[in-house]
Amino acid sequence: MADETGHRPRGLRRMLMATQWSWQGLRAAWHHESSFRLEGYLSLLLVPLGLWLGQGAVEKVLLVGSLLLVLAVELLNSAIEALIERYGAEWNELAGRAKDMGSAAVFVLLLNAALCWGLIVVPRLF
Repeated sequence: MADETGHRPRGLRRMLMATQWSWQGLRAAWHHESSFRLEGYLSLLLVPLGLWLGQGAVEKVLLVGSLLLVLAVELLNSAIEALIERYGAEWNELAGRAKDMGSAAVFVLLLNAALCWGLIVVPRLF
């Protein structure tokens, strides 16, 4: 974002401002999106478990990374929904399709996370 004079911050200041904007987005998602909170709580439980159960860096990255991808796409889905709601709550076929596709993207990554966890962790339980 530009400052009051239309100039973009540079260097370290820009990085700090980008971090601030990212935190604002995370706080907004946590406050307004129940799906993000649910997936966040699940990740708080499973990330340490994935780091403990993963044998080697690749398994740990697959277990933890699959959860982080779900959170990232949930943020994108929430952004799509917020943008669509900004232009009105009346039904629109294209808006409905966009919201459904965002939801489908989250679902696909939930399946991916379940697959990663199932293939890596479940065999160790039996």
